[in-house]
Amino acid sequence: MKAGLRAPRSLRTRLVLIATVLATCAVLLCQTAGLTVLRSWLTDQVDDQLADFRPPRRMYEDIADDGRLRGPRNDDVLPSDYRVYLYDSDGRLIDDSLGRDDDRGPRLPAAAARLNLGDGVPTTVSAATGDGSWRVMADSGPDRMRAVVALPLDTVDGATTKLLWFSAFLVVIVAAGVALLGNAAVRLGLRPLSRVEGTAQQITDGALDLRVPDPDPTTEVGRLGQALNTMLDRLRTALHCTAASERQMRRFMADAGHELRTPLTVIQGFAELLCDDPHMPAGRRGEAHTLIAANADRMSRLVDDLFLLAKLGHAPGPHPEPVDLLSLAADGITSTAVRRPGRTIALEPLPDGEADISGRELDVVETVGDADQLAQVVTNLLTNACTHTPASARIRVRVGTIRTSAATGGLDRLGRTSAAPALPPGTQVAVVEVADTGPGLSCEDARHVFDRFYRAAPSDAGEPGSGLGLAIASAIAEAHRGRLELDTRPGAGCTFRLLLPVH
Repeated sequence: MKAGLRAPRSLRTRLVLIATVLATCAVLLCQTAGLTVLRSWLTDQVDDQLADFRPPRRMYEDIADDGRLRGPRNDDVLPSDYRVYLYDSDGRLIDDSLGRDDDRGPRLPAAAARLNLGDGVPTTVSAATGDGSWRVMADSGPDRMRAVVALPLDTVDGATTKLLWFSAFLVVIVAAGVALLGNAAVRLGLRPLSRVEGTAQQITDGALDLRVPDPDPTTEVGRLGQALNTMLDRLRTALHCTAASERQMRRFMADAGHELRTPLTVIQGFAELLCDDPHMPAGRRGEAHTLIAANADRMSRLVDDLFLLAKLGHAPGPHPEPVDLLSLAADGITSTAVRRPGRTIALEPLPDGEADISGRELDVVETVGDADQLAQVVTNLLTNACTHTPASARIRVRVGTIRTSAATGGLDRLGRTSAAPALPPGTQVAVVEVADTGPGLSCEDARHVFDRFYRAAPSDAGEPGSGLGLAIASAIAEAHRGRLELDTRPGAGCTFRLLLPVH
């Protein structure tokens, strides 16, 4: 296709062009119909005049007597526009005619046999001279004579010509008006779409925080704007999640590298020391071996924790089996007391105000899940409480069932932190609480307490943790369709609450 015939690419130009063509075609159609009706009506008027006129009988008598027309030839004898032509009995056209004595007249054959006119039937013939036309009607007389009455169509042609020029002028005016006014109307109507286009271009250029103007949702442009805004919100959410995931991954890799570097450095240092000094005293050699073994064990536990986190994130859900949380808590307390004989840990039921069944001591609190993983959660919570509280602090483990609410647990509120979403309000859940009377955590520390490798304070027991215990416990709770949350404030201790669906 040539460049000059290429279709316009602009939507506004196409709309204006289509509107102009349609309006022009509509005007042409209306003017053509009007022109046809007007010409038909005027021609009918001429036909009525021809039908009302009858040639006088005297004309036929004059022709029969001497073959010539006699009588006055004044213009006022017949209507000024009429012409009457006669054919004698032999079918020859008489030179004389009734009417104005000028060269104007219809083109008629010299013989009546070639006339091809029926009596009383009007017909249009061309003019003998010029470009005009005449309306003629034949009439039969005595002795095979015939008369032809003619009226010029100058009035009809003039009226239709003027109307034709007026129609052409009107078509030009309409086309120009539609093109100008239509362009303004289309520009005004497409202004919301132009704003959407401009905003989309800015977003394409990198301004991802912009939103498409949201006009009337009942219009096509409004629905387009809403759809684009929804798409942009999802895109921004996906980008933020991707960026947060990348930041978390980089931080995770940095923290993992840092945590693994410390024991590796210790192992490498003592190994080099043993290699460089083969005559080292037995006491120092034993101490070096002990430190190497301790750091190797620390590194092994760190790798196991990382493997467990990866397994929780990608492995199938836990093997479902009934688990008695009361027995699980008692076993966790026993194992912790063996490792930390100086700590005071009490096992209690939930207070009556929080328990689902008030005033009744619950002997069995059952849920469905993996007993080993849930035991690890309890052990991690008890280890965390013992590690980050003074030796004089009391630790209480409370077991029971509740219905989720902002007061009892399971829902978010001020001072409560969790890495998992809130549970539906009023859901009956089994609870294991580990509460201490330690110093508590600040708001900043509480927000990151479930992050991997996060440590709020140095260990008091001289056993540096990996910062993965609470992250692992939270991941296990989510894998069991539950939630691990923390209620704390500075000076008021910490209460970690494990909520799981009841059996």
